[in-house]
Amino acid sequence: MQVVTTIAALRAARAAMPEPVGVVPTMGFLHEGHLALVRRARQENASVIVTIFVNPTQFGPTEDFAAYPRDLARDLALLEQVGADLVFAPEVAEIYPPGFQTYVTVEQVAQPLEGARRPGHFRGVATVVAKLFNLTQPQRAYFGQKDAQQVRVIQQMTADLNFPLEIVVCPTVREPDGLAMSSRNTYLTPEQRQAAPVLYRSLQAVEAAYRSGERDAGRLRQIALDVLAAEPLAQVEYVSVADAATLQELEQVMAPALVSMAVRIGRARLIDNILLT
Repeated sequence: MQVVTTIAALRAARAAMPEPVGVVPTMGFLHEGHLALVRRARQENASVIVTIFVNPTQFGPTEDFAAYPRDLARDLALLEQVGADLVFAPEVAEIYPPGFQTYVTVEQVAQPLEGARRPGHFRGVATVVAKLFNLTQPQRAYFGQKDAQQVRVIQQMTADLNFPLEIVVCPTVREPDGLAMSSRNTYLTPEQRQAAPVLYRSLQAVEAAYRSGERDAGRLRQIALDVLAAEPLAQVEYVSVADAATLQELEQVMAPALVSMAVRIGRARLIDNILLT
């Protein structure tokens, strides 16, 4: 496994790679969710590139950029085990050199939900992912369903800017008690970790009601809110039942619909979602 930190070294290594190439963009501090993406990329491509970059432009001024967990040595050991061929782990100045002033803005699908609560977040995501696609020139790129709105933003950008690649969306990887794996789970104290699976329980309750025939989106939102309200440590930011393509809120559910939420438990801001099909 080769590790590079500069764009020049990345381009030289990429030029020698057998095609097709799959890329897995990450912010590091890898967990089983990331590794599942790498394994899928390994199955489907001759070469696999993983990028590790904590992207400052997707963090707001009050968010956790400085505190975001990092452990490059551990990440590299894990990636070697799952068969990555090349890891690109640049410094911030390599991606955003002095004088950088070009950003990618995706409009409608980036505006609700996370976009409404984290201004500028998806501009940062779209910009760095566009740069990584340009630098790695993959045929496929791998993302997790846990970040459902991010997936839609990247799908929209890829289509609109004519990137010649396939976006492969992989299922959310969960702990045995249902908590979606996330690097930010490390922020949870033991008591908070016990509370955190309430997100998935609320999503399961919504899915059960939908399977039983409930189609009123307001009632489905309330089912989720009722489950969340039973957990004293859960501070709800939003619960959404939206069209899976446009991310606009629904009154009546017509599949596919995305049920998503953001909930604070202690200092951890957790997101999760399911698709109703």
